[in-house]
Amino acid sequence: MNYAANAYARTSRSAPLTPREAESAVLIKAAQQLIGASHGLATGNTKQLNEALSFNQRVWTILASEATADENPLPVDIKQGICNLGVFVLRNCLDTMIDPTPEKIANLVAINNEIAAGLQGNPG
Repeated sequence: MNYAANAYARTSRSAPLTPREAESAVLIKAAQQLIGASHGLATGNTKQLNEALSFNQRVWTILASEATADENPLPVDIKQGICNLGVFVLRNCLDTMIDPTPEKIANLVAINNEIAAGLQGNPG
């Protein structure tokens, strides 16, 4: 398990997370899984990458669904932006499963890390 996931596990046991903290932690976990799985590309091992991409898809499906729910108080333009970003990420996950490259993985990792930073109050 990587450092971010370990830190998330320790924090979640010691103190309750706010929804933003939990969303940030799961995005970081997904990014770390993608980074770890990308190391198998050189040897042609895509099983771990496909598992990491599937996890990332689940994360973004949940984030987009929750953000665009009718009861979510976010402004409509923010909801639409999150939905559009979610669709972009899901399409890129599928594209990366079909034709994996380090650049595609790096783009997904960057998106996750940037959104996680914004949720933590560090918009870059």
